[in-house]
Order: sequence, then C-alpha cells, then structure tokens
Amino acid sequence: MHSQMQTQGQVPQTSQSAESSQAPLYPIEKIRAEFPGLRDDYAFFDNAGGSQVLKRVADRVHAYLLSTSVQLGASYEVSRVATERVLAARRSIASLINAAHDEEVVMGGSSTGLVYLLVQALRPSLQAGDEIIITNIDHEANVGAWRRLLGLGVVVKVWCVDPVTFTLPLEQLDKLLSPRTKWLAMSQTSNVLGMVNPIAEAAARVHAVGGRVCVDSVAYAPHRLVDVQACGADVVFFSFYKVFGPHYAVMWGKRDFLLALPNLNHGFIPADDLPYKLQPGNVNFELSYGCVGIVEYLESMGLAMGGTGTQRELMQFAFDQFARHEDYLGDILLQYLRSEPRVRIIGADSMSDLRVPTICFVVEGMQSEAIVLQMDQQQIGIRFGDFYAKKLIADLQLQPYGGVVRVSMAHYNTVEEVERLVAALRTIISPSAA
Repeated sequence: MHSQMQTQGQVPQTSQSAESSQAPLYPIEKIRAEFPGLRDDYAFFDNAGGSQVLKRVADRVHAYLLSTSVQLGASYEVSRVATERVLAARRSIASLINAAHDEEVVMGGSSTGLVYLLVQALRPSLQAGDEIIITNIDHEANVGAWRRLLGLGVVVKVWCVDPVTFTLPLEQLDKLLSPRTKWLAMSQTSNVLGMVNPIAEAAARVHAVGGRVCVDSVAYAPHRLVDVQACGADVVFFSFYKVFGPHYAVMWGKRDFLLALPNLNHGFIPADDLPYKLQPGNVNFELSYGCVGIVEYLESMGLAMGGTGTQRELMQFAFDQFARHEDYLGDILLQYLRSEPRVRIIGADSMSDLRVPTICFVVEGMQSEAIVLQMDQQQIGIRFGDFYAKKLIADLQLQPYGGVVRVSMAHYNTVEEVERLVAALRTIISPSAA
C-alpha cells in the first residue's frame, strides 16, 4: 500500500526521491492553476464522470481552429502545418500509453463508439459457438457491443466479481476459459468499485487458450499511467475527457492485429493504412491536437515535483505523486464512512495500490438521490446511480437504494475540499451527531 499520512501540501518520499532528505512538496496550487474550471466556491467530486480540462488542452484546440482549420494533406503551407499538428498528436498519445508504433493509436469520438467499431471489424472472423467472456462489473461501453454478437450465435459468458472482496477471482476465469474462447472484455478499474483488476494475469490465461483481451482503461487512466505494452492486453481504450482533455477517445491495438482487421473506412483505403482504415471519416483534428496538452502537462508536473529522466519517466513520476495525494484524500473519506454504522462501502474500505479514489457507498434507510441532492445545495458535486454498470448494481442488490452515491476524486482536489465533503455528509447521514 503506497498511501501514507502526510501534511497538507506534501507527499511521502518515493523511491526516486528517497535519496534526498526532503520529500518534494506537492504543488497543489500550481496544479489547480492549470485547470481554469476549478472554482474556490465549488468542490468537484464527479471526476469519474468527466474531469476538469487543462488550459493547455483548450489553448491547443483554440489555436488549431483559429490558425490551421483546413483539410490535411495539401501542398500549401497551412495544410502542411495542420497535418503535422495532427500527426504530432498521434505521436504524443503513443508516448502517453507507451505504444510501440504511433500507427497503433486509433482515435474517435468516444470509447463506446471505438469498441463498437472494433466489434464490427471482428464480425467476419467470428462464428457460431465462439465464446466471448465479459464481466459483471464493466461499464456498458465494454459490454453492449460484445453482446450484439449473440445474433451470430456467439456464446457470451460472464465473469462475476466476488461480492465480499470486490475482486475478480482468477480461478473463476479459469473455469470459463475453453478452446473456443476468442475474447475477454474487462475493465482495468471499475468505475463503481474503484478496484484495479489483474489485467496481466487474466491476459496470460486468455492467451494460453488462444484468445485475446480488450481492456477498458477509462476509470484507470486518470489515476495511473497507462502502459499498453506492460499490461498484456491486445486492445486498450479510454476517453480523454476523463483524463483532463477534450470529449474524445483512443483505442490502441497491437500493430499486427490491427493490420489483419478489415477496412472500416472508404473502400479504396489500403488495408495497411493504419490507423486511417479504422477511423471512418478521419479523426477530429482540433481535439486530437488538444490532447498534446495532456502529455505536456504530465511531463511538466513531473519536473515540478522533482522527477528526472525521460519523458515517460517524468510522466510516471507525476502519476506516482498524484496517486499518493489521492490516497491521502481517499483515506480521509473512507475513514469517515467506516465510522458510520449505516454506511455500506462498495469496494475496498481503505486505499491501496489496488484501489483508486472512486468511492461508492449506500446508506441504510436512505435513497442515494436524496443524499446527492442535499449536497448540491452546498455546492459539492457528487453523483448517484448505476453509472452504466447496470449488471453490477443489480448483482450487488443496490437497486433499492436507487444505485450508489459516488464520490470520485482527482489529483487536483484538496484536503479542505474533502473535509468539507465529510462535514456535509455527516450532517445528512447522522444529523444528530453533527
């Protein structure tokens, strides 16, 4: 567990900073200054639904639209600049996710849309009796498209979470695997449970029977640096608007795998034209260019917090510091929730390497909506519902509460905001004690 107690504005030493006698300060004011949407009078705790956007990102979108809003691929100068900006964006995202080739970076309007395109491309290679494994914890983005294959006679199996530990037992996956397994679709982190799942271990098992793995990293990417090569998956996707960027998304796949997929673009596009053949109508130029600001920000934060090394090492250092700060914030809330006898925490009740600060709970005798509406009055933004993880909410028997209350933190949230949140929750859940 990498969470340790810390004074406000400071994070514990990491392996990189342990050689110095002084742990680096956590530059919360510098971080918050990067996000113009943050306001002192409003506490944003719906970050899993959509993070605040970096000024660097908005500035790049603005610059693209007002100076290079032309079609790509022409010989005149402005078109050449525009083309380079879009290609630079692809290279930048490749560095963010550690893709071996930038041609492996497929971008599109949403994670849901990208998975739908993937499944459409896979249809010709599937036949009746082939097996797809999904989980009961996933967002509909990585469930719905796969279920559409039932019409082909494909068998869909469900890997279920342990309702006590909130983990996905690998021994249960072993029972679901067979020589007919073609794909496992699973999330790297649940957007309700906040638990980090064993992707590499699951991928090794699926690969052993000849299958492939599609990973939803939407709830993981805001809290940990995505590494598509290390995770062992064959396809990874996430949305940039959850990771401080625009409402846009990326899907990565291994180059040889993507080359083997059929063309989804215009019929005359060559089969080896990656990623264009999988991006019908091309990418959104300005949003793609805006995403460069995400990488720029992470690298600059790594430097600001005392990191050294390559661009990726700096981004990793930044995420390590973010995680320690988020762990501290998450433990403040979880400690309070543990003290309330009527509260049931949905997920691990303390922070660790295997948990991000997306924290859900229900309160006996209360509707989740009622709690959230009272928080609205105090300018604290949280949310309730099933968060498109409908199967999970049903299996955990949480529908009578109207779903869960979700508090999702980000690295730019402050100790004061969390203390304010706890104080407000106490007046709602235990008004006599408050």
